[in-house]
Amino acid sequence: MTTTPQVNPVLRTPPASPAAAAAYFSASLAFHADVSDVASALAAAVAEGTDPGFVLVDTRSTASWDQGHVPGAVHLPTALVPEQAEELLDRSVPVVTYCWGPGCNGATRAALALAERGFQVKEMLGGFEYWVREGFAYETWEGPAERAADPLTAPVGTDDCGC
Repeated sequence: MTTTPQVNPVLRTPPASPAAAAAYFSASLAFHADVSDVASALAAAVAEGTDPGFVLVDTRSTASWDQGHVPGAVHLPTALVPEQAEELLDRSVPVVTYCWGPGCNGATRAALALAERGFQVKEMLGGFEYWVREGFAYETWEGPAERAADPLTAPVGTDDCGC
């Protein structure tokens, strides 16, 4: 009796070739930005008195926006992109969308709707959840707010995660 060697679940589907992996990950970076990079770019623009080169768009409902949002973000709920994108956004400025967090695809749907209308767009991975969990300041209907960084999502005692 011949037995077939068991392949572990990770390698059941073999990894892509290095060239295919490079193409995939390169493309992924063209579509995504992480919370830390967005926060860094916005902070540098404020400190230097310049424009960050993109507009950050919160794609959640008004109730969600009121609960908390990134300072300086534009509020454009996903469902309203078709009727309001043209009046709120400039096609020559790249857009970065966000929603609640990794479990929500509202930012992805908004990014698709914006791309279909001719906007350059990226999605902020982690959304508002990771903005708050990484300890960045946010605004609510009551005013500015901030929480300590969650040590499971952000480095403690430094701004550099080493990524």
